[in-house]
Amino acid sequence: MPLPDLLVSAIALVRDRRVLMVTARGRDVHYMPGGKIDPGETAAEAASREAFEEVALELDPDQLHELFEVRTLAHGEPDGRHVRMRVFRAVTDASPRASAEVGALHWVTTADADRCPPAGREVLRLLAQADLID
Repeated sequence: MPLPDLLVSAIALVRDRRVLMVTARGRDVHYMPGGKIDPGETAAEAASREAFEEVALELDPDQLHELFEVRTLAHGEPDGRHVRMRVFRAVTDASPRASAEVGALHWVTTADADRCPPAGREVLRLLAQADLID
């Protein structure tokens, strides 16, 4: 029996035709700021909570605009498990800062796709298709 999809939310903070991605401490894979949706939480609420936990951005869930959902193989999970990531556009003038769980912040374009797991590569492709990043 297939494993259930991992349900996650992420933010896309775009500036100067680049999108914010992070790496976890001790890792070199770039991923979108985000994480699993907790029980009783909306996808926008999860994206807002994770943005605060990972990059210290206070975002109103009601002000997040859903861009798209990506469904692809989950990175680092058993064979065949998929992730469904709902990606929300974040708009803020605040400066993101790495939290204790984040090793570094990166402003990336499609040229950095090889540093990303499958979901991140698909997000970069879709953001470029929407003419938001290079």
